[in-house]
Amino acid sequence: MLALVSTSLGQITLKGRVIDAKSGKALIGANVRLIGTSIGIATNNKGEFILEKVPEGAYTLRASYSGYEVSSMNINSSKSDILFKLKSSLINLDQVVVSGTGTHRRLKDSPVPVEVMTASDIKKGGISTIEDALVMLNPSFSFRPTAMGTNMTLNGMKGDYILILVNGKKMTGDISGYVDLSRIDMGRVKRIEVLKGAASSLYGSDAIAGVINIITDQPHDALNIMSTTRFGGKGSFIENINTDINVGKFTSSTSYQRRQSDGWQLSKITEDSVPTRRKVSDKFHSDIVNQRFAFDPSKNLNIYVEGSYFTKEIERPVNKDAKDLSGFDYDMSYENYAIGLGGKYLFGNSAYISLDVNANNYEYYKVYTRDIISKSDTTTHAGEEILTKRQRYLSANLKGVFKIGKYNKISIGSEYVKDYLKNPTDLTESKNVYTLALYAQDEIRILKKFQLVPGFRYIYHETFKNKFTPKIAAMYSLGEFNFRLSYAAGFKAPLLTDLYYYKEATKKGKQTITIGNPDLKPEKSNYYSFNTEYTSKYCNISVNGYINDLRDVITTKYLTTDEDKANGIDSRTTYENLNKARTQGVDISVNSYLGAGFSLGGGYSYVDARDQRTKIRLEESTRHSGTIRANYIHEWNNYRLNVNLNGRLQGKKFVKSTEKDAPKYQIWNLTTNHSFSPVGMFLFEINAGIENLFDYSQNLPYGSNLGTLSPGRTFFASLTIRFKK
Repeated sequence: MLALVSTSLGQITLKGRVIDAKSGKALIGANVRLIGTSIGIATNNKGEFILEKVPEGAYTLRASYSGYEVSSMNINSSKSDILFKLKSSLINLDQVVVSGTGTHRRLKDSPVPVEVMTASDIKKGGISTIEDALVMLNPSFSFRPTAMGTNMTLNGMKGDYILILVNGKKMTGDISGYVDLSRIDMGRVKRIEVLKGAASSLYGSDAIAGVINIITDQPHDALNIMSTTRFGGKGSFIENINTDINVGKFTSSTSYQRRQSDGWQLSKITEDSVPTRRKVSDKFHSDIVNQRFAFDPSKNLNIYVEGSYFTKEIERPVNKDAKDLSGFDYDMSYENYAIGLGGKYLFGNSAYISLDVNANNYEYYKVYTRDIISKSDTTTHAGEEILTKRQRYLSANLKGVFKIGKYNKISIGSEYVKDYLKNPTDLTESKNVYTLALYAQDEIRILKKFQLVPGFRYIYHETFKNKFTPKIAAMYSLGEFNFRLSYAAGFKAPLLTDLYYYKEATKKGKQTITIGNPDLKPEKSNYYSFNTEYTSKYCNISVNGYINDLRDVITTKYLTTDEDKANGIDSRTTYENLNKARTQGVDISVNSYLGAGFSLGGGYSYVDARDQRTKIRLEESTRHSGTIRANYIHEWNNYRLNVNLNGRLQGKKFVKSTEKDAPKYQIWNLTTNHSFSPVGMFLFEINAGIENLFDYSQNLPYGSNLGTLSPGRTFFASLTIRFKK
């Protein structure tokens, strides 16, 4: 009994509400957190929160909510009448981002320009995939569809130069050299942060063009169950189910996503005017399961373990016999499983250390749909699965962040990465390579107006040995203007597929061979940018100019000989290093609030990307692209309406390999969102809209380079039901 009394005297309880400062309406799901600890919670359906069994001490309690300014207060004892009145932020630059410096910064205070797409932006646009989020909300991205997936570019550079992260951890596993983005569970996305240009000093190889960091929601509620069901055109169906449990020091977060589509055909002939049953988008279904457990032994320590499993099956029209080339001989199957664990220890508000360990396994199978007899008279039977590629990735990252005085925040860390590739049908042995890295960065604030962020990364690559990549960024604030300058050196080791991959394939009856080149050199870059930003209460304008100089760019080299042609080999290719290439351009973004619930925004991107030796444009580059967003929101007593019009305008995409550019296009989407006041512990939300409002499609023969796969105008509707306690 005395022990219980003693324990209770060492704890405090914090209870209160978070409301809109103007209307007094409860803000549901606002984040309330004790700064410098792992203690936090989200408000319930009445805007209420309670933090119990908090160890005695002096704290800063902070409340934040998307679209509102952050509010904080000092706490040193129990309080039961806390009231946060948050002011609406018409241009939301107060949100926290992490990708620019690797530490938490307010967006408006980040010395490195970071572009953000929030869950609210994604919901307003009725967006259901990561590709649509990037292409409809950011003009710097473009996608060109292929039979295997989609080829992504960022400011004229292809997807293998773009590092994809989920909560700061690298995604691995690709389709035809590009990261398989279909593994991202959109039901968990909190925001998408885009860092353009070389970021190798912070993130290592693969980050020459930029970084996409997908931040997912973490549980704050005692109990949260949410289901979103979406139906769309061409048999599109998406189901998201999330369950969060927060019991004292233990939290559990579980999510499941099911996606499926019947696929569609744009043309019944090929480029050679041959009839075909092949589709530009094949019928598929996929399932994603994510699980995360976290435990807080104390207010300063958080540990976690997490895992995910992904599977995707693609069904394709079947060839009737060996002479039929209007279909395929096999379907495709993908499987990925990953596990991670780690923890973070907080030293009050001044420092923390963290350790993250992750392992990832990605596999691609051919599932044969009819019996195939090879040239060596071996038979592959219908229903047989052949493992075509296996990729594994292991990483361990130890990092520390320390505040030194009022004006310095130093980040130091080390990372170990091991990549593994096995192509069982073509390689007699697997290939693997490891990389060790040390990195450091100092965030220096000089007075209130000037910030300087120098940093470096030292890399030891098993094959290519030592490499040093420095970076420096500076920001000067003058009233409502921010001026940013940055330089970063980039380093990208050749992929294992570039070095060792050997592949024989038959396409349209023609045999092709691809051979890796173990003599390739790493690609290197120097990235320079200048950013000017103007921010007022009603408007934000950002202009970013950049130059990215690349050396030893890896490209395809054709080796076909007369002997190959005599043996029935139509194409033999390998890889080689070019001398130099350059991408340069300007990105402009505008966001404004017009009053009476209306807001307008958009962006424009101009890119000039060329091989410096031949002056020919880089493969997959697009000179001009833009986005337009118009939004209207109005709230009645128990109902809120949001209407959003979103447009994508893209110029021709250069495709050197076929000498036929992907044509330009415009796509406009109209979305309505309907939110209702809570009914007890339940929240209801309906989304409905029209995709491709003006019914545009590129009905070109199968095999043509397409700018968009859209089948034309389609309709969609979704229902979200949330239970919060």
